[in-house]
Amino acid sequence: MDRLSIFLTLPIGAVICGAIAIVAMSLGFYNWPVIIGGLIVGYALSWPVSYYVSRRIKRNDNGFDHRRVEDVGPIPNPNAREV
Repeated sequence: MDRLSIFLTLPIGAVICGAIAIVAMSLGFYNWPVIIGGLIVGYALSWPVSYYVSRRIKRNDNGFDHRRVEDVGPIPNPNAREV
């Protein structure tokens, strides 16, 4: 996991949760269990979606060579240089 995806997790989670809440309310579900369920689903999806967005940003960046990254683990190396 790279550092950009960690920074993107919170705003992407808010966008996904907001979209789920808007869809639920537009379909007529005005009760708390539906909204809380949407929050749980939204924040569960925020981590993989932020990783996907981060990889897309870095692949479209001409200054970043994604082929030279050897190890992509769940926790970034704190001593590594930020690219």
